[in-house]
Amino acid sequence: MDFQHRAGGKTGSGGVASASESNRDRRERLRQLALETIDINKDPYFMKNHLGSYECKLCLTLHNNEGSYLAHTQGKKHQTNLARRAAKEAKESPAQPAPAKLKVEVKKFVKIGRPGYKVTKQRDPEIGQQSLLFQIDYPEIAEGIGPRHRFMSAYEQRIEPPDRRWQYLLFAAEPYETIAFKVPSREIDKAETRFWTHWNKETKQFFLQFHFKMEKAISQSGNILPPGMKHPPPLMSGPRQPGDNMPPPPGGMSVPPLPPGASGPPPMPHQMPMPPMPMRPPPPEGLTLS
Repeated sequence: MDFQHRAGGKTGSGGVASASESNRDRRERLRQLALETIDINKDPYFMKNHLGSYECKLCLTLHNNEGSYLAHTQGKKHQTNLARRAAKEAKESPAQPAPAKLKVEVKKFVKIGRPGYKVTKQRDPEIGQQSLLFQIDYPEIAEGIGPRHRFMSAYEQRIEPPDRRWQYLLFAAEPYETIAFKVPSREIDKAETRFWTHWNKETKQFFLQFHFKMEKAISQSGNILPPGMKHPPPLMSGPRQPGDNMPPPPGGMSVPPLPPGASGPPPMPHQMPMPPMPMRPPPPEGLTLS
């Protein structure tokens, strides 16, 4: 018999494996893979009987070794029984209600209107830092309630179109309506002496003052410089001499010294106006100027 040229044969190799040999090899590969990836001790349907063999409590099958049981778990019968068991448990078990969401109860009270207020613009005389002082009057505030405040971004409110140049400062106290003030969207100075609040329980007045952080340089004289301008250089030692403001002479010449006792440069003589140039008469008709 010619084993060399038959289909599927190779020189120096055995014959073509039969179907049973292929199945046996496949089960062996599945067993080796299952042993590496599956912990058989955690399988609820795996049981070892007193005879030393293994049983599948789900399918009621006997197996001689662990590899045979693992190969069984990958088969169609075991997978079908697993799906039936899961469907049965889902049908018998009662449906668990979804956890209820925590709801924050909104206080409902009768609002009596808006409180009175007063806003004062201030500027620090030393450094020029700008600030705002708010005074809110709550004469009919509820007992045991204190005023509250917070800053709101322009993108949180729904009253006006959002504008990144502005932010809102809100004040709230029961039973008054919540009021808001539109202030520039600049960084707030949260230093202890630059941001403070006070609630006067006797006069029922709430005070809040905050400062904006400095965004411009301050000159030595206390004036605010425009952005991009640097501090002027320090003055030279000694008094300023007269004639320091004189423009440089033309042609690179040096400035002559002033006579003693002179308070400034000598006055420049007035220049005589130039006489007007005479007008040339027009040429007669028919002639052209060369």
